[in-house]
Amino acid sequence: MIKLFVGLGNPGAEYEATRHNAGFWWVDALSSEFKAPLSFDKSYFGQVARVTLHGQTVWLLEPQTFMNLSGKAVAALSRFFKIKPEEILVAHDELDIVPGQAKLKFGGSHAGHNGLRDIHAQLGTADYWRLRLGVGHPGVKAEVVNWVLKKPAQEHREAIEDAIARSLKAVPALLAGDMEKATLLIHTSTPPRPKPPRKTELEASEND
Repeated sequence: MIKLFVGLGNPGAEYEATRHNAGFWWVDALSSEFKAPLSFDKSYFGQVARVTLHGQTVWLLEPQTFMNLSGKAVAALSRFFKIKPEEILVAHDELDIVPGQAKLKFGGSHAGHNGLRDIHAQLGTADYWRLRLGVGHPGVKAEVVNWVLKKPAQEHREAIEDAIARSLKAVPALLAGDMEKATLLIHTSTPPRPKPPRKTELEASEND
């Protein structure tokens, strides 16, 4: 079961609305869902919240170390409270997924993501869970840094927020350790499509 939910991003108002902070957006939404406000804890180098659910302590963490040192905060909190890597879920921006989609993944490479790279190094393993929040790709590798440090277009921001809202429905399964169910919920969750107009509506529009 997941005992530590981590959101990746960069601290500071200038980064707040940038694509690289999608992980922060996700933990902010979870904090609101749990009614567990985040507050800075220097011992863990980040914004932290603690909540008890069904007798189990669950932690929320947003490292305030800047992205490339994210592992410092994750390692400090997880080691102090003896949380195993496989009990950690890290929410982060993902270039290879389009805005509006999210994917759950266990282990594997950091794929050049500096936050994941440092978590790999600090934990000494890649065996933790990731919630990959699609932010899309600029299409050119040389533009990636500028892309993630800029604000998404309004329609992309709304699509990312929709994906965040839908993925929160998998949190009970994540807390229960039912990763198969959580994966199914996240991967099959799609944006709502507008319903086709009813015949009477079509007729009404034709008569206008």
